[in-house]
Amino acid sequence: MTSTLCKGATQMAQEAREAPARAAEQLRRNAGLMREVGRRMRALSPPFAATLARGSSDQAAAFAKFLFEMHAGIPTLSHAPSVGSLYHATSPRFDGVPMIAISQSGRSPDLIAAAEDAKGKGAVVIALVNDTASPLAELAEIVIPVHAGPETSVAATKSFVCTLVALTHLVAEWSQDAGLLAALERTGAVLEAAAQADWTGAVPLLRDASHMLVLGRGPTLPIAGEAALKLKETSSLHAEAFSSAEVAHGPMTLVGHGDPVLVLAPLDAARTGLRERLEDFAARGAQVIGAGLPEDLAPAAMVLPFDASVHPVLGAIAQIQSFYALAEALSLARGRDPDSPPHLNKVTRTL
Repeated sequence: MTSTLCKGATQMAQEAREAPARAAEQLRRNAGLMREVGRRMRALSPPFAATLARGSSDQAAAFAKFLFEMHAGIPTLSHAPSVGSLYHATSPRFDGVPMIAISQSGRSPDLIAAAEDAKGKGAVVIALVNDTASPLAELAEIVIPVHAGPETSVAATKSFVCTLVALTHLVAEWSQDAGLLAALERTGAVLEAAAQADWTGAVPLLRDASHMLVLGRGPTLPIAGEAALKLKETSSLHAEAFSSAEVAHGPMTLVGHGDPVLVLAPLDAARTGLRERLEDFAARGAQVIGAGLPEDLAPAAMVLPFDASVHPVLGAIAQIQSFYALAEALSLARGRDPDSPPHLNKVTRTL
């Protein structure tokens, strides 16, 4: 398919560009709500938490797992929707446990059915949704709006960024993490700078690729997962996300001379060993493209513009903000329409 769209003219590009302002507005509008939810979670003091999501929202759920475990000290599991929607086998041990159901539309039948099943077992269903009039929001005990505004492009962008910000806000209030609360005050400025960072110089290295790896670790592993998903959706490029630690356990054998590897490098302790891993890739002749601390990315063929002075959690969110413009430009360069990927719909209806 040959696209007649121009770079930056797509709905995907326009919606992604809205994310910084939408996220800043969300923080303002949700301030009182998040303080109350944080107090409630501290009073609840659950033994663990659970997430419920599909697609891009499941990458946000993985981000939630990192946040809850690292900042709130709450073990967090991913609850497979089919356990509740098909098998109706949600454990009674979810009684009193927060289950964070994440959905842009709040209308996917499997998530609704799974949330209903969990609620029937006593779970405290918390819905993070863009549509607060959706069925998922109606059944939830607590509703957290992401305030992304209407999103029509099939490829979710601003709703994903806003969901990550909402999850960060939730865990900051829950844990009373002073550093994270202070970092959130810079969210709008950090994301605006990320939106202006031009990653499209990587397009020539990716345009003719048939497969690639996307690496992250810690807070950036879910970001790598979202980036890989978007490359599949918008460019029909077989991209797979791996931890920069896990990739050495087999997947490295897939990478040969000239193959692209996109690295979304973390800014925290998860960066340990990253430079050595990238040196291994470079020695194989891989085209390493990365965003992170310059010293970690010395072996890269291309270092993308990125402010590495920010809080590691905001840095991870900033990376996906910058990435979306690259994904849109690459899709167009490969002759595709990123707003309407083949065989996909905005709301996926599975059970």
